[in-house]
Amino acid sequence: MLWVIAGPTASGKTSAAIALAKALNTEIISFDSRQFFREIPIGTAAPTKNELSQVSHHFIGNKSIRESFSAGEYAREARAFCRRWLDQHEHLVAVGGSGLYLSALVRGFDDIPDVEENIRKQVNEDIQNRGLDWLQAEVKSIDPDYYAKVDVHNPRRLGRALEVYRSNGKRLSDIQKNKSDDFPFPVRMFGIDWPRHELYGRIEQRVDMMVAEGLLEEVRAMLPYRNHQALQTVGYKEIFAYLDGNYTIDEAVAAIKTNTRRYAKRQLTWFRNKEELTWVPPNTPIEQYISS
Repeated sequence: MLWVIAGPTASGKTSAAIALAKALNTEIISFDSRQFFREIPIGTAAPTKNELSQVSHHFIGNKSIRESFSAGEYAREARAFCRRWLDQHEHLVAVGGSGLYLSALVRGFDDIPDVEENIRKQVNEDIQNRGLDWLQAEVKSIDPDYYAKVDVHNPRRLGRALEVYRSNGKRLSDIQKNKSDDFPFPVRMFGIDWPRHELYGRIEQRVDMMVAEGLLEEVRAMLPYRNHQALQTVGYKEIFAYLDGNYTIDEAVAAIKTNTRRYAKRQLTWFRNKEELTWVPPNTPIEQYISS
């Protein structure tokens, strides 16, 4: 059985997953879309060395920021890992906050064609130079069906549609009509449900901790890769803006907190609307559901 623990950022998913994995005597696979990249552990709130030492984790720090790793690629690799593991073990725990990657894991992902690196780079440059409004209009024009269901404030999701169209002349909405096979093992999914004001307080504390742990230095080291999709996200774009002279450091940190709260809200919307989760109060031991 695959046990899934999902929820918004800063909700305590990692500690809950470790406790559950220990109770089940198993390991953990991540479906966090940015924790794959080993160079950015602070801004992605990747599990600490202590947490990683308690239970074996997979798909954490397994890629370099120099590589791309799409949801389709993740689906192929992660589902293959799950099949190998669950053919030999009774349980596996999956944890993360990326709804699209959870969907790719448990339902498979449509066979999206590969995108040439020069096209991906050009799309990233166009997004940087022309902005989100241009990107939204472009995707709405080439693929209105995909635009109607995607998070239109997420440049990574929109950019993927544009990459595929420019590279192959195919619309993502057409490709996604070919459904992948169902996950071949039972799945139980749980979400950690914090009162909104408490979650926001935890987010602000986490951001302050990231800054104290060296977020600025981590982002500065990523300047040569700033157009990478994984860095077009909260925590990185604000520090890049600071390094460009567009923010003071205090303004950048405040913007990270604001944008992380907005991101958490979008995560909750995805999980509530698209996944069948059993929502549990914070600090609820998921292992109490093992025998139920």
